[in-house]
Amino acid sequence: MAVVPYKDKNDGKKAQVATMFNNISKRYDLLNHVLSMGIDIIWRKKAIKLLKNDQPKLILDIATGTGDFAIEALALHPDKVIGVDISEGMLAEGKKKLKKKKLEDKIELQMGDSEKLLFEQNKFDAVIVSFGVRNFENLEKGLADMYRVLKPGGKTVIIEFSKPKKFPMKQTYNFYFKFILPQIGKIVSKDNSAYTYLPESVQAFPDGEDFLQVLRKVGFKNTQCTPLTFGISSIYIGEK
Repeated sequence: MAVVPYKDKNDGKKAQVATMFNNISKRYDLLNHVLSMGIDIIWRKKAIKLLKNDQPKLILDIATGTGDFAIEALALHPDKVIGVDISEGMLAEGKKKLKKKKLEDKIELQMGDSEKLLFEQNKFDAVIVSFGVRNFENLEKGLADMYRVLKPGGKTVIIEFSKPKKFPMKQTYNFYFKFILPQIGKIVSKDNSAYTYLPESVQAFPDGEDFLQVLRKVGFKNTQCTPLTFGISSIYIGEK
């Protein structure tokens, strides 16, 4: 059964995730950096550097949220980055950010469903996602569509939370995720479900080798997984 934010509602995961992000969009950036103690910024920089030798000119950022990963991708000097997301609230915050930074000519944000991307096949040099794939309603379908819109020889770079395996990080992480994080999230975002959903969705996500198997199943080759910060997160790479 799919892990959803609002257990008392009958909507599918996709609709619930969109509602949740609309609810927390105004405080999302603050929460993100506070809850990860700013490490998420380092993780994004590290992930983007893995595309340096490929010099992608057209990049698609899926589940772009408020556009942080898309902005980080500008370090590669692409011609354009297109960010898609299912949450209008998140995109509205992202557009404000781009306007402030004067980046509207370089990054285009639009509504989009990761499982039904409105782009022709073989369009993008790189497809990137940070902390978005575990929110897909159908993981395989979402990854298969990412593969479809990628050019042959193109790469996907995905950052996602994973589960630390070793003592004492495993125990510390579980305690923080289950007890501390939902409390901070509740106070700052006023949406109780959002930060209960986070640990539940991470727990249910097939991380490490299990995720690489799904990438290979939909067609990606030369897949790799690099654990970050004691295994709290991982960067995944796949080529078309």
